[in-house]
Amino acid sequence: MATAAERMEHADTADSGRILEGVGENIARYGLVTILLWLGALKFTAYEAESIQGLVANSPLLSWGYSVLSVQGFAMLIGVVEIVLGLLIATRPVAPKLSAIGSLGVIPMALITLTFVFTTPGVWQPGYGFPFPSMTGAFLAKDILLLGVAVWTAGEALRAAGTDAPRTRRHPSAL
Repeated sequence: MATAAERMEHADTADSGRILEGVGENIARYGLVTILLWLGALKFTAYEAESIQGLVANSPLLSWGYSVLSVQGFAMLIGVVEIVLGLLIATRPVAPKLSAIGSLGVIPMALITLTFVFTTPGVWQPGYGFPFPSMTGAFLAKDILLLGVAVWTAGEALRAAGTDAPRTRRHPSAL
């Protein structure tokens, strides 16, 4: 049987864990928002439009954009999408359904960005190849984390909105 001191110590540890979990949740969600807003705003600059040109031009999923818009115009379109998704995710305290929609929108965006690893020349260090990324490859690696955070924030926001379907409430190990 645990002593009162041991129970208090366990309670303090649990409280600390909940506090850290809450802080981490906010850092993850609003870090994702910050990255989307920041990178989205940068798409309105010529240097960012030019820096993503090689990625977009070599992508079978996005290269069509340059036949419809200029390099700057397509970058700005991507920027608008990133900004809108970031703003939607930020609505979590007042509109969790909208926040979930924003997070769900980031999932295909991150997956598309991750395909650049396979379609863009120069992603791997010349002479070394996989698993030694170039600066471009290292830049793209962040999208693995963005994908994970978007999946988590989508699920959390859907639960908060009360729209979680009963079949998805099971623990993943029960699948």
